[in-house]
Amino acid sequence: MNPQFLMDGLIAGAMIGLGAIGVTLTYSILRFANFGHGELLSWGAYLALAVSGGLGFVSASLTRPIGPFSFGWSLPLAAVVAILLTGLLALAVDAVLFGRLRARGSAVIILVMASFGASLALRSLLEFLFTSKPAYFTKALQIAMPVGAGLRATPDQLLSLGVGLLAVLAVHLLMTRTDIGRSMRAVSENPALAGIAGVDVRRVIRVVWMLGAGLACLAGIMTGLLVQIRPYLGHDLLLPLFAAAILGGIGSVPGAMLAGLIVGLSEAAAVQLVGAEWRAAVSFVILVAVLLIRPRGLFGRSA
Repeated sequence: MNPQFLMDGLIAGAMIGLGAIGVTLTYSILRFANFGHGELLSWGAYLALAVSGGLGFVSASLTRPIGPFSFGWSLPLAAVVAILLTGLLALAVDAVLFGRLRARGSAVIILVMASFGASLALRSLLEFLFTSKPAYFTKALQIAMPVGAGLRATPDQLLSLGVGLLAVLAVHLLMTRTDIGRSMRAVSENPALAGIAGVDVRRVIRVVWMLGAGLACLAGIMTGLLVQIRPYLGHDLLLPLFAAAILGGIGSVPGAMLAGLIVGLSEAAAVQLVGAEWRAAVSFVILVAVLLIRPRGLFGRSA
C-alpha cells in the first residue's frame, strides 16, 4: 500500500473533524441532530469566494500568491468575513426556525425533520445564487513536496492541516478555560439547572451556533481550496461529519477531531484497498459499528 494515503487521510480528516465539532456541540447543547449543518460548509466556502473576488476586484495586489501558497491576502481576509457571515446565517436560521420550534416545546423528531428542510432550502438557494457549476479559489497548480517517510504534500495542504489543528486547540481552550466554555458545559449537562444557577442559556445557544458555523465555514473554505467549491460540498461530507461526531463522543471537541482523523484515514485506506467507489461506505460502516458496539463514542460519558 502506498504510504501517501496517510497524508491524504490526515488532511481530509482535519476537515471532517472541524465540521464534526459543530455537529457535536449542537447535539450536546440543543439535543437534536442538525442535518442542515453540512450546508454551512458550502455557504462558508461560497461566501469566502464572493468576498475574495470582491477584494481582488478592488485591488489586484491582494490576489498575488503569498509565499509558496496558491492564494493571496484576499482569501484570509475573506475568510474572516465569511466566518462572521456564516455565523449570522446560522443565527438567522435558528431565529426563524429552530428557536420558534423550541419555544413551542416541539419534539426532537420535529427539529430533526425541520433541519432536513432547512438543508434543502439552503442548498437550493446556493444553486440559485451561484449555479451548480464548480468554482475555485485559485486554479494555480502546486507541486507536492516531500515531507518525510515517503509522504508528499503541497503547501496549501500543510497549511490546511495546521489551521485545522490550531482551531481545535483554540476551541478546546475556550471550552475548558473560559467562563462561556464552562457555561456551555453546564447547559450541556442540565439546561434547566444551569438556567436556575444564573447561566444565560439563550446566550450559550447563540455562541454555540456562531462557533459551530464558524468552524464549518473554515472547513468549507479549506476543502474548497484543496478540491473545489460546489453546492453539494457540505452534503457530501454530512455522513462523515456525523460518523466523526458519534465516534468521538457527543460533546467532546478533541474527540471529534481525533475521530475525524480516523474517518479520514479509513476513507483514504479504503480508496487504495477496495477502490474509490467504496469511500462513502466507510463512514456508514463506522457509524453503525460505533452505535452497536460503543454508543457513547471514544470520549463520551455514560448516560
